[in-house]
Amino acid sequence: MLTTPAPAPAPAFATAEALAAEELRLRRELAAVYRLVAHFRMTDLIFTHISQRLPGPDNHFLINPYGLLFEEITASSLVKIDLDGNPVGPSAHPVNPAGFVIHSAIHKARPDAHCVLHTHTKAGCAVAAQQGGLLPLNQMSMEFHNRVGYHAYEGVALNLDEQERLVGDLGGHPALILRNHGLLTVGESAAQAFLRMYYLEKACEIQVTAQAAGTALVLPPEEICEYTARQLAGEATADFQDDIAYDLAWAALLRLVERIAPDHKD
Repeated sequence: MLTTPAPAPAPAFATAEALAAEELRLRRELAAVYRLVAHFRMTDLIFTHISQRLPGPDNHFLINPYGLLFEEITASSLVKIDLDGNPVGPSAHPVNPAGFVIHSAIHKARPDAHCVLHTHTKAGCAVAAQQGGLLPLNQMSMEFHNRVGYHAYEGVALNLDEQERLVGDLGGHPALILRNHGLLTVGESAAQAFLRMYYLEKACEIQVTAQAAGTALVLPPEEICEYTARQLAGEATADFQDDIAYDLAWAALLRLVERIAPDHKD
């Protein structure tokens, strides 16, 4: 498991050239995350989405071109849109309306949510349909103990009036379970949002597997669950700290993407 690092201050980009260089870097990082989500089988054909806020005063963000499988997405194919869902510049692809409704709401409400990642996985949807939600059954799930919101299902996310309730249910949490729908994570970066989703998904897989055994489940005491959550957030005092695990894991994942999808940077 990974200890979440403290968020870095947002860099300042004084020139158009610097902004363009940073946009290219973010496009490539987001494209890498799309390929990783595909590699780890967390996709739903073309119907989920990952967005990335761009620096600058214009409140633009990147989102997937509607109609492409995640394994097809490249840095240049990502669509730049504004907070009203309008494309910025030419694009051969439309934008998923539900993606705009969900992601624009969170980007507006959470300045720290530079990346928003949403999935419809089997295990995630199974836990989203359980009254008890995510249980502290393992170390992976304890990262989200008391740190995940729940949003009641209101139908396909095509109505703007749902946005206020959605962001209210997310609150300041790093993750949201959309009841009868799926999972969502946010991050200071695409890397952070992906690693949170990877472990949230693993926690859901472990939960449904443990429940399928049909035997009584062992839940650690509340104080242990909370302490573990604080450990994994880098907030708890311990004899040792692992401050480099996050960066090492992301570097390893980038090496994986280079092997399996070197065209993601195109």
